[in-house]
Amino acid sequence: MPTASPPGELGALAPGFLLPATDGNRYTLDSLKREHGLVLVFMCNHCPYVRAALPYLIRDAVDLQQSGIGIAGINANDTSVYTDDSFERMIARADDWRLPFPYLFDETQEVARAYGAVCTPECFGFDADLRLRYRGRIDASRKEPLPDARRDLVEAMRAITEGREIEHAQYPALGCSIKWKTH
Repeated sequence: MPTASPPGELGALAPGFLLPATDGNRYTLDSLKREHGLVLVFMCNHCPYVRAALPYLIRDAVDLQQSGIGIAGINANDTSVYTDDSFERMIARADDWRLPFPYLFDETQEVARAYGAVCTPECFGFDADLRLRYRGRIDASRKEPLPDARRDLVEAMRAITEGREIEHAQYPALGCSIKWKTH
């Protein structure tokens, strides 16, 4: 059964972090943020919702970056149980898909907990001051892509960059639950 994200605490400041990425670098909020903001997407390798959304996330990432918005994916799953989400397999996924954004590994799960992330894919959109302005889905796709779905994340972030209010509802993300460590 899929997990839905709760509403975001709009206006909350993004919690800081330092995480390793599949490209061999380590990233912080400041190193990822661009002129108009930042999108963080909690994602993983094994989730069918992420796999279905990945082509659209890649397309949207390119558009967001062209609009001066940074983007990164974060995998926080327990890799001792979900081995498809291991760092080595994250590297392979990033290479296979030529991800146009850093894919970060939150091995301790501290970052996911700080953000209150609950599912994959779950998007957090921040303005230039790193204040939360959007929390929800990429689009209406689920396990099957919807090619003509409204691009909720992109539309929300464009409104943010233009200093406008987000005109449409913020729909919750829906996907696999984050696989929390039990120890």
